[in-house]
Amino acid sequence: MEKQVQGKPFSNMEVSSFCGQIALILKSGISSVEGVTIMLEDASSADEKQILQTVLENIQETGSLYQALADTGLFPSYMLHMIQIGEETGTLDEVMSALSEHYDREDSISKSIKNAVTYPLIMAGMMVVVIVVLLVKVMPIFNQVFIQLGTEMTGFSRTLMNLGNAINRYSIVLIVILAVIVALILYGTRTAHGKQTFRRLGYKLKFTRAIFEEIAACRFASGMALTLSSGLNPERSMELVTALNDDIHFQKKIDSCQNLINEGSDLSVALHDSGIFTGMYARMASIGEKTGSMDQVMGKIAGLYQDDIDNRMNNALAVLEPTLVIALSLIVGVILLSVMLPLMGIMSSI
Repeated sequence: MEKQVQGKPFSNMEVSSFCGQIALILKSGISSVEGVTIMLEDASSADEKQILQTVLENIQETGSLYQALADTGLFPSYMLHMIQIGEETGTLDEVMSALSEHYDREDSISKSIKNAVTYPLIMAGMMVVVIVVLLVKVMPIFNQVFIQLGTEMTGFSRTLMNLGNAINRYSIVLIVILAVIVALILYGTRTAHGKQTFRRLGYKLKFTRAIFEEIAACRFASGMALTLSSGLNPERSMELVTALNDDIHFQKKIDSCQNLINEGSDLSVALHDSGIFTGMYARMASIGEKTGSMDQVMGKIAGLYQDDIDNRMNNALAVLEPTLVIALSLIVGVILLSVMLPLMGIMSSI
């Protein structure tokens, strides 16, 4: 009988940790039932104990780790497919170890994306707050100084003050707009449809398009390394790896590769002709197929893609940080100079 566990699905890091522990247990010659029992004894939280207790009971009833994990509803489908294959082929320990590495890489990709998005948003938010405070609070004070000196703001400084007054007057409307923007950001980062929408927009920019393509290729290579090392043929491997892909643009390349393989092309040729791998990566795949080590080569390709993604993200942040600081300094400087220069002219004429 299925025993569903209440809770949110595990993160990539949690899945990686779980797979790593199971792999270590199985390689030590301990059965999955005894292994889960050991993990249950060492569980530190009530939720963890509940999940492991449910998994243990299901394993005892069904005799299958795959079925026990599937019944909880907390583990990703790709992981479950691979565990099922591992149980069928008798390579569950190797599959669990490879899954641990795979989801560790997925976690690294997710963190790279999050870091690249979070920092600019924080900096942009700080810029908006500083500018709004200057326009709404500081500019009226300067205007009072001008009035006391028998004149008033003109030109650009007057325009800025009027803008600040408008922001102050329609603050409720602006708060609503800000709330809508935040909701759109959350929608775009937390939902599948939102992610697809943001990805379509991102593909229109050269820099983000390159990152999206590399992330998809990295996940593809990682998945192929895992499936091929489990003894699956290229056709079956491609079917399973398709479940990992959430990029509609890269899916076209996968479909093209599958068609070429079905028509009799070698895997390395199909990967190159479909555009999944080009240049050095295509040559590596060709050598891997000729030497019978395609699974190992796929793992190396995934690692190289991961390094390239990290470098791109780090370089972007290295450029973005001083750019945002300079932009904020220039905007604040222009606002203050628009007031200070006329004020200094009035003071010098007194």
